[in-house]
Amino acid sequence: MRGFIIRCIVAAIALFFNVYLFVSGHWGWGITFIFVTAIVGLSFFRNENMILALNQMRVGNTDKAKHYINKISHPNLLPKKQHAYVIFLQAVMNTQEFGFTKSEQYLRKAIGLGLRTGQDNAVARMHLAGICMQTGRKAEAEKLLAEAKKMDNTGMLKDQIKLMLDQMRMAPSKNQMRQAQMMGGRKKMPRAR
Repeated sequence: MRGFIIRCIVAAIALFFNVYLFVSGHWGWGITFIFVTAIVGLSFFRNENMILALNQMRVGNTDKAKHYINKISHPNLLPKKQHAYVIFLQAVMNTQEFGFTKSEQYLRKAIGLGLRTGQDNAVARMHLAGICMQTGRKAEAEKLLAEAKKMDNTGMLKDQIKLMLDQMRMAPSKNQMRQAQMMGGRKKMPRAR
């Protein structure tokens, strides 16, 4: 929140100074300072931590990307699409710390806000399907994987989706899991001699 307030103050000062340069007759400096004001104005639409996090992800340094994404404390002040991406990246990178419930809430919120590309929507649904598989909601996971398969127009996630479907078919049903819990797991019988 502090960064947003500082950004607003700097933008107001830059705009005021730019108007002052034109009014006082310094046209050359006024035109040059338009670029500075434009850069400050663009910072409202592109968060610097988001840009740094995406760059670190591109390089392959997920720890630094996670650090930059977690520095964004109020993503609701960002434009709608960036808000969706910040929540999506926080859910994907912090699944271990958040747990399944909070990660699922974040992913559903990001999908609801609207991710820009079909590929990102497919990745979000695939992660959501993985959470549903882990929590025992097989039908919902299959539905999400079918949606992810439709949205994966480049075919990048084809192998991962196929692998998840195969794992789902091999996973025991709810009744088998319940029986194993009631019986205390599978007990080995001693061999008769």
